[in-house]
Amino acid sequence: MKKKYQNGFLIFGLVVLALMVSQLDFKEVWEGIQRAGYWFLAVVLLWVFLYIFNTGAWWVIIKSGEKETAKTTVLKEDAETAEPKEDIEQTAPVPSKPFSYLWLYKITVSGFALNYATPGGLMGGEPYRIMSLSPYIGTERATSSVLLYVMTHIFSHFWFWLLSCVLYVLTQPMNVPMALLLLCVAAFCLTAIWFFLKGYKRGIAVSGMRILSHVPFVKKWAKRFFENHAEQLATIDHQIAALHGQNPRTFFTAVLLELSCRVVSALEIFFILLVIMPSANYLQCILILAFTSLFANMLFFIPLQLVGREGGFLLSAKGLSIGAREGIFVALLVRLRELIWTAIGLLLIKLEKRQ
Repeated sequence: MKKKYQNGFLIFGLVVLALMVSQLDFKEVWEGIQRAGYWFLAVVLLWVFLYIFNTGAWWVIIKSGEKETAKTTVLKEDAETAEPKEDIEQTAPVPSKPFSYLWLYKITVSGFALNYATPGGLMGGEPYRIMSLSPYIGTERATSSVLLYVMTHIFSHFWFWLLSCVLYVLTQPMNVPMALLLLCVAAFCLTAIWFFLKGYKRGIAVSGMRILSHVPFVKKWAKRFFENHAEQLATIDHQIAALHGQNPRTFFTAVLLELSCRVVSALEIFFILLVIMPSANYLQCILILAFTSLFANMLFFIPLQLVGREGGFLLSAKGLSIGAREGIFVALLVRLRELIWTAIGLLLIKLEKRQ
């Protein structure tokens, strides 16, 4: 990636990060860190391993694209019979440059940092990932791999929320309002899963641009972009559909890695609750994470999901009979961890080697 783009991503992220840090109550933060002690260090270090799951899912998707064989049927007609004689398989081009898992890990961390700091989330990290990966595997494959990873990342969230509804029914006391809420969440998740499966089979690049061509303010740009890049968009859709249709093992591996990351990340809440509740239940932590992330993602347009995440912690903690003070304490330390990893990810942008 060119240095001017790197610097642009870095400066934008640091400015937003500085604004978010300025909103913290530093006295409250310091008291929270002192109270948590070494458990806060465990929370921060936990994400060293959680990002391995995220990177692994993206790595599997990229490597599957390298090994994929593009099957092209070439019909050779006999001059007399006019019948097809053979099918020929052509191998897709391999990447022009190799890259390491560690490098992809760095790009993954930086991408998530930009997503945390950017209103709308995907407007920051995904362009950065595409621009970083394009010199190695080409723009079309980089775009399709990033889109496919984003789809898998979001797809795993819906499965996590759906499974959490089942977990709640099996482990928590029920009442009518909660049953109705869980039913609505489950219906929403099932609808979203169905929509994503359709997207995996057919691709989303072309249909996405067609939808944008009817959206006010961007429809003129979308129509022009679609007309100028119709062939490239069709190629991206073909590559997205190929993973789901021709490589089911890769597809399920990527989804399982992302889903595992969601479940293991509940350890963050578990570690924090151990400070104030030695009897903390890990299954409850999974439910807190599920409903907090669901509530926070409804407010995706807010940088770092400010307020939304804290509100989610309070609501989910109250629903599980955990005190408001405990919910605020968890939300504070999770927010601080996010800020630390956002800063780390932004600084890693400057470690990019010159092309």
